[in-house]
Amino acid sequence: MPIVRDVSGGAGGRGSTGDGTSVTGAAADTAAGAGSDADLRERLLDRRVLHRGRYLTFQVDQVERADGTRATRDVCAHPGAVAIVALDAVGRVALVRQWRHPAGRSLLEIPAGTLEVDDATGAVEDHSLAAPRELEEETGLRAGSWRLLTRFWTAPGFTSELMYLYLATDLRSAQADADRREPDEDERLHRILLPLSEAVAAVERREIQDAKSVIGLLWVARLGQSGGT
Repeated sequence: MPIVRDVSGGAGGRGSTGDGTSVTGAAADTAAGAGSDADLRERLLDRRVLHRGRYLTFQVDQVERADGTRATRDVCAHPGAVAIVALDAVGRVALVRQWRHPAGRSLLEIPAGTLEVDDATGAVEDHSLAAPRELEEETGLRAGSWRLLTRFWTAPGFTSELMYLYLATDLRSAQADADRREPDEDERLHRILLPLSEAVAAVERREIQDAKSVIGLLWVARLGQSGGT
C-alpha cells in the first residue's frame, strides 16, 4: 500500500496506510475565524430510530439549544465516505457514469464509496484503506501515490456524512491481477477517461452536477494552476 500524504491543513483525522505508516492531520479541527460557538451548541436529549439500513440510520433527535429552547432534528446517520480524483500520466481523470435513483438520471462522477462498517463490532473502515478499494472496484485502477486533499460535510443540515477527498496518481490497470477487486453486485458502471481540462469544462457547462465531483475536479484543477500537482 503506498504512503498517503495528508495536505488537508487541518482537515485531519488519523489513519493507517496499511504498511505501518500513520496519516495524521492537525491535532484539532479548528475552522478559520470560528471564534466561540457556545451560544450555537445543541445538546441531545432524546433519539428515536426510525429505520436501520445497510449503512444508513434514519432517526429523529430532540435537542436543547443553549438558550433552553428545544427543537426536533431529522437526521440520516452515515459512517462517512471517500471520493477520488484519479489522474493518469497524460492528464486524464477517471470518471464513472452510473444511475442515481434519487436523482432520476445517470450522473458522471469521480469514483467514490461509503466506508464499510463491521457487522460484529460496528467499527468503521479507515478512509485511507477505503480509497484504494473504491478506486479499484469502480475503475479497475490502482495508484502508486495517494494524497489526502481535504474532507467535507456533504449535507450537514440532515446527514452526518463526512467525505474524504483524495488525489490518486501513478495509475496502473489491475485488470490482469489475480486479486483484482470487482464492483459491488448492485453497481452498474460505465468507465470513462477524460482529460482533466474537459472534465472541468463539463462542470462549467453544468454537465457534471454531482457535488463531490464538482469539488474534486475544481480542486485538482486549481492545484495544477498553482503547480501543486
